Amino acid sequence: MRRRLLPILASLAGACLIGLLIYGVSAQSASRTLDELAASGKHPVAPDAARSLPRLGAGGASSLASLKGKVVLLNFWASWCEPCQVEAPLLERAQSRLQRHGATVLGVTYEDASPDSQGFVRRYHLTYPNLRDNNGAFAHAYGTDQLPESFIVDRRGDVVAVSRGEIGQPFIDRAFALAES
Repeated sequence: MRRRLLPILASLAGACLIGLLIYGVSAQSASRTLDELAASGKHPVAPDAARSLPRLGAGGASSLASLKGKVVLLNFWASWCEPCQVEAPLLERAQSRLQRHGATVLGVTYEDASPDSQGFVRRYHLTYPNLRDNNGAFAHAYGTDQLPESFIVDRRGDVVAVSRGEIGQPFIDRAFALAES
C-alpha cells in the first residue's frame, strides 16, 4: 500500500505544480511600464500609435499617429463600465476647451459591442472621435485591462501622464496645461 501511495502523491504534486505554472503564465497582470516611465518623467513613445482602428459609427479607420502634433487625452472605455458613464460628461466638456488649443479627447472602446458603444456616444452627446479596439490588442499595448483608463499624449506622441481608473478634473487640467503651452 505504501509503495503505491508515494508515486500517487508525487504525481499529484507534479500535476499541481504544472497547474500553478499554467495559471501563473495565463494570469499575468497588465504591464505598468508606461506608468513607471511617465511617473519618472521619461515620457515613453505612445505604443502602437500607428495601429489603424475602425472609427466608431463611421466608415474608415484612424490612428493615434494621425493626431501627432496635437495633445491627446486618450481614454479607453466601454458602455457597460459605470465609471466610464460618470466621466463621459467630464470628457465631453473638456473636448470643447481642448479643441480650441488644437488638442482632442480620443475615445477607444474596449470589449464592447458596437451598437452599445454607439448608444453610449449618443446618450452622452460625445463629439470627440471614438475608435473601436475590436480585439483588445491596442488597449493591451497600454497595459489596459480594466476600465476606464486614460493617457495624456503630448504633441510629439509621448505618454506624459497615466490614470488607471476614473479621471477627475486635475487629470484633465494637466491635458489643458499641456495644450495651452
